[in-house]
Amino acid sequence: MAYILCIETATTNCSVALAHNGQVIALEEDYDVKYSHAERLHNFIDKIVKGEGLTMKDLAAVAVSKGPGSYTGLRIGVSTAKGLCYALDIPMISIPTLQSLALQIEPKENDAYIIAMLDARRMEVYSAVFSPKYEKMRDTKAEILDDNSFFEYLKAQKVYFIGNGVEKFSLICQNQNAVFIKNKLPSAKEMATLSHSKFLEKDFEDVSYFEPYYLKDFVTG
Repeated sequence: MAYILCIETATTNCSVALAHNGQVIALEEDYDVKYSHAERLHNFIDKIVKGEGLTMKDLAAVAVSKGPGSYTGLRIGVSTAKGLCYALDIPMISIPTLQSLALQIEPKENDAYIIAMLDARRMEVYSAVFSPKYEKMRDTKAEILDDNSFFEYLKAQKVYFIGNGVEKFSLICQNQNAVFIKNKLPSAKEMATLSHSKFLEKDFEDVSYFEPYYLKDFVTG
């Protein structure tokens, strides 16, 4: 009977989910183009917990999107998660942002790749490569896009690209194996199964010392 609160603030999507044994039972999010985390995050948390007839004391853990992503967004999400874990004396779980983003795609091909990418300003993105079974195939990187980016994956099979970095890559990539999934951002919804697995494995973070995975030095936004 594990209730886990999932918090996703790595992009402009302020997203909160309540999961029970790995299944989402409540979700609140705001896909506004502007960052609304400071105004909405605590209201969303209060709304979904009370909406299920629960109190904060019913939570078994808090899961937070660890990055990469917006410096400000990640900082707000992690600070909130830490505060709740301290106050409730419950464990904190971190979820790689690009891994949960990749879960929004179900490839039709058994040998396709999934590349989750988030905008890092100008022609740069944060990206990670996954197999159709969501296994990590390459470490997360900050990289500058050009028309040869990801050629080693595109040359032989379909590659599904997802995230807010897709818009600019779709303008320069003409490869027929590229499938662009647009208008998608990380959501707390996909954090449910990942956080439940970590909870069962007792894979928790040290609340005192945990820091978001910024990947790069401070970039506003």
